Amino acid sequence: MDHLDPADIPNAAPSPAKAQEKDPVCGMDVNPATARYKTSHNGKEYSFCCAGCQAKFQANPEKILSSAPKPMTMTSGLVSLGGPALVVPTLKKPATVPNPQSAGGSAKDTRAYVCPMCPEVRQIGPGPCPKCGMALDLESPPLSATKTEYTCPMHPEVVRAEPGPKICPICGMALEPRTVTVEEDNPELRDMTRRFWISLALTAPLLAIAMGSMISPHMFMASPWNWGLPWLELLLATPVVLWCGWPFFQRGWASLVNRSTNMFTLIAMGTGVAYLFSVVATLFPQIFPASFSSMTRSMGNRPDVYFEAAAAIVTLVLLGQVLELRARSQTSSAIRALLDLSPKMARLMMTSEDGRDDERDIPLEEVKPGDRLRVRPGEKIPVDGVVLDGSSVVDESMITGESVPVEKTAASRVIGATVNGNGSLVMRAERVGSETMLAQIVQMVSQAQRTRAPIQRLADKVAGWFVPAVIAIAVVTFIVWVSFGPEPRFAHAIVNAVAVLIIACPCALGLATPMAIMVGTGRGAHAGVLIKNAEALETLEKVDTIVFDKTGTLTEGKPKVVSISTAGNPPAISKEDLLRLAASLERASEHPLGAAIVLKANEDKLSLSEPVNFQSVPGQGVRGTVEGKGVVVGNIALMRAVGAFGSEPTISVLKVAGSTVIYVAVDGKYAGHIAVADPLKRSTPNALRELKAQGIRLVMLTGDNKTTAQEIARSLEIEDFKAAVLPAQKAEIVRSLQHEGRVVAMAGDGINDAPALAQAQVGIAMGTGTDIAMESGSITLLKGDLEGILRARKLSQATMRNIRQNLFFAFLYNSIGVPIAAGVLYPTFGLLLSPILAAAAMSFSSVSVITNSLRLRKVKL
Repeated sequence: MDHLDPADIPNAAPSPAKAQEKDPVCGMDVNPATARYKTSHNGKEYSFCCAGCQAKFQANPEKILSSAPKPMTMTSGLVSLGGPALVVPTLKKPATVPNPQSAGGSAKDTRAYVCPMCPEVRQIGPGPCPKCGMALDLESPPLSATKTEYTCPMHPEVVRAEPGPKICPICGMALEPRTVTVEEDNPELRDMTRRFWISLALTAPLLAIAMGSMISPHMFMASPWNWGLPWLELLLATPVVLWCGWPFFQRGWASLVNRSTNMFTLIAMGTGVAYLFSVVATLFPQIFPASFSSMTRSMGNRPDVYFEAAAAIVTLVLLGQVLELRARSQTSSAIRALLDLSPKMARLMMTSEDGRDDERDIPLEEVKPGDRLRVRPGEKIPVDGVVLDGSSVVDESMITGESVPVEKTAASRVIGATVNGNGSLVMRAERVGSETMLAQIVQMVSQAQRTRAPIQRLADKVAGWFVPAVIAIAVVTFIVWVSFGPEPRFAHAIVNAVAVLIIACPCALGLATPMAIMVGTGRGAHAGVLIKNAEALETLEKVDTIVFDKTGTLTEGKPKVVSISTAGNPPAISKEDLLRLAASLERASEHPLGAAIVLKANEDKLSLSEPVNFQSVPGQGVRGTVEGKGVVVGNIALMRAVGAFGSEPTISVLKVAGSTVIYVAVDGKYAGHIAVADPLKRSTPNALRELKAQGIRLVMLTGDNKTTAQEIARSLEIEDFKAAVLPAQKAEIVRSLQHEGRVVAMAGDGINDAPALAQAQVGIAMGTGTDIAMESGSITLLKGDLEGILRARKLSQATMRNIRQNLFFAFLYNSIGVPIAAGVLYPTFGLLLSPILAAAAMSFSSVSVITNSLRLRKVKL
């Protein structure tokens, strides 16, 4: 951004409030006073809810206007702060109900009517309000809320709305709501917890029987009730397997129907084989040969049964599911913490009928744009807006990550959910509900958590072949043990095949990337770094070149007077008078450099006069009459044109690094000059030094002249810079760097930076800049300083390191676990892996991946 945004000029007049209009593309209600996206067509201005609708309109306005837009249903995860349900309602116009009387009928109008001034007045049929006498309005039907959509944490492309089974058809995992709510309610966790405790109560005696038969086999064989043990185990194991473990069989069957084998395919096969074999062995023991029995578990010709193994596997998998669901719920804790920041009430200031000021507390969802609100000391700012009166300091750390409180006075902008200090403020609400910065942050983080990083493709390819390979290994294991194993061969074959099926859980592999992305993006939001998609988070780690826009990115973007110099010895005019005359003339100008002069005069509390005969000279400056004196303010070309230097061919200029010199002439004679500069942001030098220390190439682009650019580049030790660059050229420069094989990030804040932000592999937008820049960037720095880039890189490095750890442990776990379960250690060490231990290892593998991902919540940025 190489110009001053008029919104940043102090004491700017607020936009007048307007009535709601319809977005001509989607039909959504838009407030023209606060709409970010606008386009003029055939002399009329149209407002849009988003950049996408604006682009569609600009592409073919006649077609859009000729077709009636349909009401828009927001189901993309936007939140509406202040209410219990954080899903934006369907914005539909109430249906028009024919009036029986107007239609010529004599039927009584039984519809409900309400007073627009007295909300407590509600009656059947039309008429005047008994309190204020106003005509009653037809009561609108309540807005219909959109149904919650659910998505899979491993497969975000899977989206399902209520009702229906909320199970992912690809991996079988329970779907999660796309919109996080303040209230943490997880019916899946409640159900799995209930099943776990019931299965544990029934499995404990099963394990006691199994351990008893292993510790004292002769006592069990001599017992007169030994014949009934299999029946007792059947009685205990059946509810565990068929009721407690029923969700696993459902998901396993669904995986076969959908031809997408997953962890539940293996669990269902493993427990199903063990249970069904044991049932047949209990009901029809005579069909098995004597070689199928073992002295440790049976009497006579009864074969071994594996009820305790099937029940224990179900119990351990349920425990793993409970732990996993609890851990997964913590990955949304960042969003939930952001939602919890919003206050529930706001203090509305009103004027009563007798002209007195009145105040009352109202729910946050009732606040409308244009409302005057009072924020008392220690309270949270209710919504985004601008300060009308008062002064205070506001803690914005929860939004921007900046710990130092920010001073707020009249005309200062404030952010909803930030905390007011010890002063009282009166503010005007501008953005409410889903339009507030907090709501937009929540939306962006929520959407980013559902995106997929490129590294996930590796896990997806492996997972696609993993389950079929495991089933093949289990079949080979069974055949080898039946053919070459020790007696009882069939029993050993079943046990080892089941162990292979159970231990080879692909869940840890699938969760490795999405869990780290969810936690990482949430951590970034708390540090003032908003990640729009997972690809940007992964790519930022590989960036070796960062291109910076100068104005508003490296600098404040708000020109300030840095020095004033008068001519002559002694000077013909004082510095104060020079500034006062120049500022009086510049009051009529809209140039940002002129605004800086006016701002300096106001800060010095100088009394300014009204200029007359004002004239603007394009590209040179302004001229006019102030207090009866002819005043000219502009560049050196304008001074020479009016003969301000007399016979002097040149004049010495006070050199200030990175400044623009504005000359002033009074009554045709040069009187002095004012140096205006756009100061560097305080964090810029430090941040650039650290980036250079990391081996990153720094490039500065600016539309300013070469002299100013050279001074800025020299002070920041930037070797590569280009001056007088047009917006389209910025994107070309980024493209040329990419052709050199470099991974480029672009940091900017203005409309003219948007093409370059979109062209770069990673676009970094300043949160203090324009909305279009933030739309084009894949990462937004809320505070708008370059230390945010350092935090973003640290977050990228930590997240990718965490993902690699997760993938390594998942691959290593299966590489070691499957061969051991198949029995490769038996010939040498005589060791076999029990299916029960395999189930325990499988369950905790997923939990370990999620636990490792949760460490990102504590990473230092």
